[in-house]
Amino acid sequence: MDERKGWSWRLAGLLSPAAFWLGIFFMLPLMLILVYSFGRSGVYGDITITFDPSNYLRVFDPLYLEIIGRSLAIAGLTTLFCFALGYPLAYFITFKGGRWKLALLLMVMIPFWTSLLVRAYAWVVILGGNGIANRSLQFLGITSEPLNLIFTPQAVMMGMVYSYLPFMILPLYASLEKFDSRLKEAAQDLGASRWHTFWKVTFPLSLPGVIAGSILVFIPSAGEFVIPDLLGGSRTVMTGNLIQQQFLNARDWAFGSALAVMLGVLMLGAILLYIRKVGTDKLEGV
Repeated sequence: MDERKGWSWRLAGLLSPAAFWLGIFFMLPLMLILVYSFGRSGVYGDITITFDPSNYLRVFDPLYLEIIGRSLAIAGLTTLFCFALGYPLAYFITFKGGRWKLALLLMVMIPFWTSLLVRAYAWVVILGGNGIANRSLQFLGITSEPLNLIFTPQAVMMGMVYSYLPFMILPLYASLEKFDSRLKEAAQDLGASRWHTFWKVTFPLSLPGVIAGSILVFIPSAGEFVIPDLLGGSRTVMTGNLIQQQFLNARDWAFGSALAVMLGVLMLGAILLYIRKVGTDKLEGV
C-alpha cells in the first residue's frame, strides 16, 4: 500500500509541471472567454462581468449563421480534399517508398519550416491577377485575359488544403506503418483481389490515422482566419475572421467570446458525431 502511495506521489510530481502549464495557458484563458461571453460590452470597449445570455442569442442572427455554416462547410471540404490527396500519398510512402521513405517524409514536413503567414502570402502571389497561375493559363492559350482566382472560396480552400495537408499525411503514415503486410498476403491467398483487399483489410485497419488526421485538419480549418483574410478578403468571411473583428475592430469582447464558445461547441459536437459514426473502437492506437 505504501509503495502505491509513493508511486502516486511520484506520478503527481511528474505531471504537475504539465498540469500547471496547461492550467495557466489553456484552461484559464478558456474560463476567461466563457466568463466574458456572458458579460456586457460597453461603448468604448470596456466589458462588464454579469450574466447576460443575449450574446448567444445574437449568434443565431441569419448573417452570423451563414458565416458559421460557411466556415464548417469549407472546413469539411478541406478535410475531404486533404484525405483524398493525403491517403494515396501516405500509402505510397509506406508501401512503395523503399529507401526513399525518409526523404519523402522530409518533403512532406518541409512546409512546417516556413511560417503559415509566409505560405499564405505565397498563394497571393500565385493566384493574383498577374500571378503565376494566370500567366501560365495565358501562356498555354487556355485563357485570353486574367481570371478572378483570388478572393474566392475556392482560393481559400486551396490555401487551406496546402497548409493542412501534412496534418493528414503524417497520422495516416503512422497508422499504415504499423500495418502487418502478412494480412494482405493472407487475403490475396484466399482469393481476394487487390481492390477488395484494400477495402476489407487495409483501409479498416488505417481508420485510426483517418480519424486523427481528420480531427487535426478540421479543427484548425474551422477556426482559421489568416488564410481567409488573405485569400478570401471580404467575400469569404469565416468565423475566425468574425471573432477577430469583434475583438480588434468592434471592441465587442462579449459577443466575440460568445462566438468563440459557440464555435468550440459546434466543432466538438461535429467531431464526436464523426467518431461515433466511424466507431469509437477504431480510436485505439490513435
